[in-house]
Parts: sequence; C-alpha cells; structure tokens
Amino acid sequence: MEHKNKKIWMDGSLIDYDQAKVHILTHSLHYGLGVFEGIRCYKTSQGTSIFRLEEHLDRFFHSAAIVYLSSPFSKEALREAIKETIRENQLEAGYIRPIMFIGDGAMGIYAKGNPVRVAIAVWPWGSYLGEEGLEKGVRIRISSYIRQSAGISLHLAKLTGNYIISQLAKREAVQDGYDEALLLDQEGFVAEGPGENIFMVRDGVLYTPPTDNILEGITRDSIIKIAERENIQVVVRRFTRDELYIADEAFFCGTAAEVTPIREVDGHIIDSGRRGEVTHRLQQIYFDVVHGRNPAFSSWLTYV
Repeated sequence: MEHKNKKIWMDGSLIDYDQAKVHILTHSLHYGLGVFEGIRCYKTSQGTSIFRLEEHLDRFFHSAAIVYLSSPFSKEALREAIKETIRENQLEAGYIRPIMFIGDGAMGIYAKGNPVRVAIAVWPWGSYLGEEGLEKGVRIRISSYIRQSAGISLHLAKLTGNYIISQLAKREAVQDGYDEALLLDQEGFVAEGPGENIFMVRDGVLYTPPTDNILEGITRDSIIKIAERENIQVVVRRFTRDELYIADEAFFCGTAAEVTPIREVDGHIIDSGRRGEVTHRLQQIYFDVVHGRNPAFSSWLTYV
C-alpha cells in the first residue's frame, strides 16, 4: 500500500482509515477462514472504470457460498459500496480489496453465532511485479512448495487461508534472488504463480493449464477471450516445467500482475530473453481494454 486513504468501508459505513480495526479475537485471524477479491480500477477518458466488477462480485459470493459464509449485504449493496469507496477516496486508478470474514465472539473451530463482517479498502497500486517487468519480463523459479490439490483445498474459492502456500513460495523465490515463484501441482504439472495464472506460447499457439487445480482467474478468462477474438489459437491443457523451459514465450496474468512477461525460469532463458511478439500484442490489447480504448470489450467496464 503506497499511502493511507481517507476512508474504508466496513459493515455498511465509511469510516476513517485509522478507525478500521478488528478485535484480537477475530475468528478469521485465528483460523484463516475468509474470502476476498482483488479488483482494479483504471483511469479512462470517460472517468474511472472498474474492470469486470460483476465477475469479481460473482466470484466473491461463490467463494462465500463454498465455505458456508452468508453475506450480510447483497451483491447490489456491495457493488454500490465499492463505487462509493472509490469516490470518497478520489481514486482515479488503483486496487480494490473486498473481504468477508468471521468476527469476534466465540472461539474454537466452530463459532456458529459470530458475525460475518465485510470490508472494502482501495488504494493506488502500480504494477505488482514492477514497471520494468511489464516490458523486460521477470525471472521466476519453480517453487519447492506444491499447489494444493483439489482433494485437499477448495481451489475455486478465493480464500484467505489458501494463500499461505503462495506467501511461502513468494518468500522463497525472492530470497533466492528471483522476482516470482511458480507452483507445480501434485503430479508435477505447471499450475500457477502465487497470485497469477500462467500462459506459454509455442509455435504461435497459446497454452494455459486447465482450471481443475487452479483458481479460475478473471484476467485469465479475459486473455483467452481477447486471444480468440485476435484469432490466436488457445489450448487449455496440462504442461510440464521442461515444456516451459523451451517455450517461445511465457507470461503471468492476474488482477495485480496484469500481463507480465516471463523471461527466465530456473535459469533457463525463455527464447531471446525478451518480451515476445504474442505476449506484447495481448498486453497492448489488454491495456487498451481496461483503459476504455477498445469498444469490443466495453461491457467489461463499470464506470464509477
């Protein structure tokens, strides 16, 4: 977070940043059960717009339903609360973080009567993996940590607790001198980054892992739809780390990472070690879309 904003929305009201506090016995702090979203808004010629707000809200509520959380606020109420929080903080472009969690009250694993709480924070945020990374690409390493399998995690839900492994993978990669990590699944196939989906390009074809063991990324879905409109063949299938080593191009995508090229994996330089042609093309179109410069995808923008 680059600086404190004026207001945070909590449980139905906008309150001062410094007053947005929870009790030390907040249930989700101890047991890790909460759902959240990462959403971006962008400055456009028509004002601030939120990228794919409806899809993010749908996933937020789906995540809550998966883990038995019942939101005290409707989807419509949270849609307006997000807009209100952006306006109140005079945010032209940045990041939006809705979170739903179990508040304080009873302790122990099962706390039936504790309140379900919802908060929304916004802040300015540049490129997650750095502005230089958007152009020159990032260096990544295969993590020693494994992406949780569908048998032991609820991978379609964007859960706070699911990101423990992501944090460890990121810490490990950065401590070893890399920009980011890449997680394999339990069978050794490429899964995803700590907070990003992955694509690779071979012979002009775009490949991405299936969603049976990764988060269904909204940016991932956007890239697939953009590629199909551009007549770029998209193949959804599993692939291995050595396929990635010899790829023509590779890139991460996500709300935070946007479209970030990968130039090196485990010391293997991807092709020329520079942003590839297909990656650059998709990156340019993506930024045109989110900034309101591509009418073909105008339905993805919600203006504040």
